[in-house]
Amino acid sequence: MADEEPWAALPPPFGLSARDQREREREQRIHAHINRHRERGGQPPRRDRGMTREEIVAIAIAIADAEGVDAISMRRIARELNAGVMSLYWYVASKEELHDLMLEAFEAEIALPEPSGDWRADLRAFARATRTVMLRHQWAMEFKGFRPPSGPNDAQNAERMFAALDSAGVDTMTTINITMAVGTYVMGAVLREIREMQFQRETEQAVAGMTEDEIDAVREEFRRRFLESGRYPHIARIIEDDIDPDAPESRDERFEFGLECLLDGIAARLGKIV
Repeated sequence: MADEEPWAALPPPFGLSARDQREREREQRIHAHINRHRERGGQPPRRDRGMTREEIVAIAIAIADAEGVDAISMRRIARELNAGVMSLYWYVASKEELHDLMLEAFEAEIALPEPSGDWRADLRAFARATRTVMLRHQWAMEFKGFRPPSGPNDAQNAERMFAALDSAGVDTMTTINITMAVGTYVMGAVLREIREMQFQRETEQAVAGMTEDEIDAVREEFRRRFLESGRYPHIARIIEDDIDPDAPESRDERFEFGLECLLDGIAARLGKIV
């Protein structure tokens, strides 16, 4: 990974299921056994000595990108690497540590630059970069926004985002509130885009066996009901103007519009605070 400095692990989360707790305890026993073996000069099995932690993380990310984070398991990763399951624990202590390493790789892809002195430009850059990487690695939505930094890359990006507001001259709590507002907007926008893409795939599957005439007939019936009801004039106007609010080609424009509205609001608020 980008940095190998020691990083304080998060305490165990509350509310683990009995199954998850058993899995955690099993991994702790395995890790303790391997540590004792390592202290005595032991090494991984010969066939797995060329493995690296980076390879394990890369495979885990590839699986999560394709199938979701729930598809990740040490057994699955070992199969993809043609390695022994126990060998993975020489490089990664647990699935929780693996998740943190995945998030660190995620944060490395965002890689925010040093603050420029223009807080608005810096927050805009953060929002755009985070959206791009989140859409590439949609599994990260399950982890982002509710936990301390996963490691040095995460902490560095957070530090640079906070530092971006130094030029605005605001206090610590206002800095936190602004960065949380921008982060929340990005996550909400990305979540909507993900849902749009899922709906688009489901729609394509639903009409896969239909002819173009049949598809047009369904669309026309949908259109007719709204236009003739008289109860939804604004929706009818959208239909008459032939606008698709969820059109894939308008996603960038919609994201930028919402982002600029948010930044305008922050700027107006700063005018009252500073």
